[in-house]
Amino acid sequence: MAVLSVLDLAPVPEGATPGVALANSLDLARHAEAWGYRRFWLAEHHGMVGIASAATSVVIGHVAAGTSTIRVGAGGIMLPNHSPLVIAEQFGTLAELFPGRIDLGLGRAPGTDQRTVRALRRDPSAADTFPQDVLELKALLADPEPDQALIAVPGAGTRVPLWILGSSLFGAQLAALLGLPYAFASHFAPEALLQALAVYRARFQPSDQADRPYAMAGVNVVAAETDEEARRLFTSVQQSFANLVRGTRGRLQPPIDDIEAYWTPREKAHAEGMLRYSVVGSRETVRRGLQAFLDETGVDEVMVASAIHDHGARVASYGILAEVAADLRPARSAA
Repeated sequence: MAVLSVLDLAPVPEGATPGVALANSLDLARHAEAWGYRRFWLAEHHGMVGIASAATSVVIGHVAAGTSTIRVGAGGIMLPNHSPLVIAEQFGTLAELFPGRIDLGLGRAPGTDQRTVRALRRDPSAADTFPQDVLELKALLADPEPDQALIAVPGAGTRVPLWILGSSLFGAQLAALLGLPYAFASHFAPEALLQALAVYRARFQPSDQADRPYAMAGVNVVAAETDEEARRLFTSVQQSFANLVRGTRGRLQPPIDDIEAYWTPREKAHAEGMLRYSVVGSRETVRRGLQAFLDETGVDEVMVASAIHDHGARVASYGILAEVAADLRPARSAA
């Protein structure tokens, strides 16, 4: 049986509010817990009216408080936006409140535009010190050394598991060097996936957190009773990616009957390139698609993103996927 997890951006559907989106996230997490998903991760994005997870640590607390066993975490925290001390304190607090259930995925991108970066009071060049910031954060979450001057309280000694997130070779190299698990954002940036996984596995150095490489990759999944129904639900995602090309922002749009009438050939080519790793269809179609992804990549875990406008349909999609998971063969990781 394959290991599956949930990546949630707390999408705000057209006609709804962030409060509705956050309630939907908790409801989905409760279903995911009951169905055996391993993790429920939320991602940091700022200034986007269609995403309600900007205060990521707060939303993680909301979801963790409403569940009991599923791991809850960040996929991820964009570390250049924050001081390592603040993140150590936030996730140290979460770890004290929900022992053994908190993950901390770290990304190097700002997760927003440059105007918002300035509003966050962070230097746009902060990404350059990402490796040093990760090491500082790791030290703040470790057992304090004798006479250590700076201690995160809460935080010190919690040893919150760290992950490196990425969509390029940089993150793969850093995760390998530090001996940390690695999550690749192939659900929207697929180009370097296989090369990054190969680099990560080849260069991995065991650490106090992991003695072998552990790789996760993202896939968009929309499952429904029929292929036709799933393809229609997926048009919400396709509209969102076409809008990225247009430079427009908005809430998650309802599905439409004819996506070809919505986008231009240029927008279609760009969106389909970004959405290469998407599995859309009925149970059997999804089973075949995910098995092919596992066989191609050899990843240890699949992080599933499903931006579906109707919350009931989104929950149903994850339910169908949970049924399918029992028939998926974990692929042996590449050497």
